[in-house]
Amino acid sequence: MLIAIDDIRLFPDRSEEIIPQLVKDKYGIKITTFRILKKSLDARNKNDIHWRYRILIDIDEADTAGVLNYYEEVKVYTESEIFQQPKASVRVRVIIVGAGPAGLFCALRLIESGMEVTIFERGKPVEERMRDIEILESDGILDPESNVLFGEGEAGTYSDGKLTTRINRPEIDWFYRKLIENGAPESAAYESKPHIGTDKLRDIIKSIRIKITESGGEFRFSERVTDLLITDGKICGVATSHNREYKSDHVVLAPGHSARDLYEMLNNSKITLEKKGFAVGSRIEHPAELIRSIQYGKSRYAKMLPAAEYSLTWNNKKTGRGIYSFCMCPGGAVINSSSEKNLLCTNGMSMSDRGSALSNAAIVVTVTKEDTGPDLLGGIDFQRNIERMAFRAGGGEYKAPAQSVLSFIKKKTDRELPAVSYSNGVTPSRLEEFLPQWITTEMRIALEYFDKRMNGFISENGIFIGAETRTSSPLRILRGEDYQSVSLNGLYPAGEGAGYAGGIVSSAVDGIRCADAILKLKE
Repeated sequence: MLIAIDDIRLFPDRSEEIIPQLVKDKYGIKITTFRILKKSLDARNKNDIHWRYRILIDIDEADTAGVLNYYEEVKVYTESEIFQQPKASVRVRVIIVGAGPAGLFCALRLIESGMEVTIFERGKPVEERMRDIEILESDGILDPESNVLFGEGEAGTYSDGKLTTRINRPEIDWFYRKLIENGAPESAAYESKPHIGTDKLRDIIKSIRIKITESGGEFRFSERVTDLLITDGKICGVATSHNREYKSDHVVLAPGHSARDLYEMLNNSKITLEKKGFAVGSRIEHPAELIRSIQYGKSRYAKMLPAAEYSLTWNNKKTGRGIYSFCMCPGGAVINSSSEKNLLCTNGMSMSDRGSALSNAAIVVTVTKEDTGPDLLGGIDFQRNIERMAFRAGGGEYKAPAQSVLSFIKKKTDRELPAVSYSNGVTPSRLEEFLPQWITTEMRIALEYFDKRMNGFISENGIFIGAETRTSSPLRILRGEDYQSVSLNGLYPAGEGAGYAGGIVSSAVDGIRCADAILKLKE
């Protein structure tokens, strides 16, 4: 009989190998093997920091009677229904635009179900893309088609690689299974806050590409979709930057949140779009050791624990604005995430070990669709304007404007700044040089609250770096319950760029759901 036991606790200096002994001591059950279902760090009480486990064991039914009757945390475990791999009723070629999480997992799902796929990615394969990013960091030369946002894996590749999500759907199990098959650690499926890191994500993405191509799929890198081919109100293919046309009655549009030229093309093609809110602000960087001391206190286990994370939110009831931390990267680096020349924006990333001496996150303020004017593309203009002023404030060559947290609070300009992780270098500046005053006002108020939550957050060691503008898409490509565009039959908007996801997991799941919608079609 399968039995799940909740709330097995281990101090950080104890090995998971002692779990069978703990089960025997407390429940009188002798086991030799177990499976971890969930693992999380409980650091709420800094005097009692410990790991919490939910485990699965298989024991004789005769041994369960007393245990099940007397311990609430011990329950009979029923395996959830396995998310099945459907088979295509018809074999057709599906065009997928974008090789981010939504596009890649849509392609993987389709091709394992018997469909044919062609994936168009405006950027380069991940190994070539990496070289272009290194040139940007070392020489300040941006390739608008191959950077942190464009290329195989898209923005998620150069991030912390978080695999957390608020959604609870059966597709998630399939996603994790495929991720592990392609090189992710087994722990990704059970850690409460799993992350992979940029270094390992690159290899995983390459592995997925190889699996798709070996199964007959086709990748067309450095080929940007420039137009949709439409006949009688239905899609019949795409045109590309190579002056070629490709035919298909099924096109999945998974462009990522920064394909601004594609949004403009869709608007010109009368595809129904709607404005949506997003958030902007700036990256904030602290010494990782400072964040560790704030979160773990003087616990004797502090050095044994992973780089400390935080999540901060505050709602200004007077203005209705939300101010919050976004994309926290423990032991990571602030990176240049520009995708257009002479515009500057930043993001954060971490390697798998989160071993950097610095940690960062975005501190952002919500921007409503009303804030960006009546124009449908007003959100893009709003982002671009901030990025243009940030580039100027940095002094060019993709240097980032930067300001210490204390100087920001006091409305002063720094004479000099401590070393930061941002490779292109920083220039002392003020956030007001590139962010609207109403945004900086909200940030100052929120920082006072954040410092009460995390004493020491306002510190001379805290540095704001650049503009954070790409938190999410400023537009949504409207679709119906069948996942098809409400204005064009056969077009399937998917993922974060389409306005239906946020992050690696939810984007991948949305791509899977679009794939399954196509697989349900009859000839």
